[in-house]
Amino acid sequence: MDVMDFREIEEKWQKRWKEIDLYKTPENPEKKFYLLEMYAYPSGDIHIGHFRNYAIGDVVWRYKSMHGYHILHPFGWDAFGLPAEQAAINKHASPKQWTKNNIAQSKKTLQGVGISYDWEREITTCEPEYYKWTQWLFKKLYEHGLCYRDKAYVNWCPDCKTVLANEQVIQGSWWRCESAVTKNQTQQWFIKITS
Repeated sequence: MDVMDFREIEEKWQKRWKEIDLYKTPENPEKKFYLLEMYAYPSGDIHIGHFRNYAIGDVVWRYKSMHGYHILHPFGWDAFGLPAEQAAINKHASPKQWTKNNIAQSKKTLQGVGISYDWEREITTCEPEYYKWTQWLFKKLYEHGLCYRDKAYVNWCPDCKTVLANEQVIQGSWWRCESAVTKNQTQQWFIKITS
């Protein structure tokens, strides 16, 4: 019985896909489809939880592609997040360097499995080329009276000294460090979304 060399097969086809720009989005296609999964938090390398989401998008890309669609399938890094910052603090590393290293490793991992992203459309939310637009949008909302400051309670981890999203608090503790979470009142910005 012959044994297949999967590494050789993968390298051959990934090289071919790159040569023909298989995943590149053409400009102004006739039959188009936009596909976007959540951007990854670069607090470490890609793991099985990421693949659960990204494999579904890849299947949709391949299905739509076989039906004649040209698909815009970008990828990005949600690098202005608490998980990335907290991971850097825990590793006693520079958040900037930690994040950049994780992005490089995670991108290599995703490219290694051949997921259908158009890497020419990659974004990183902590880069000025990206966040200048979120700042611009906030400024426009503010100029139109749609932003205001007020006090509100947030979830607070006293051990990690960080604010937590509701989803990070499980039965009164942060799932990462298992510290008891308290409620702290802080001054915050709000957007009048109903207006």
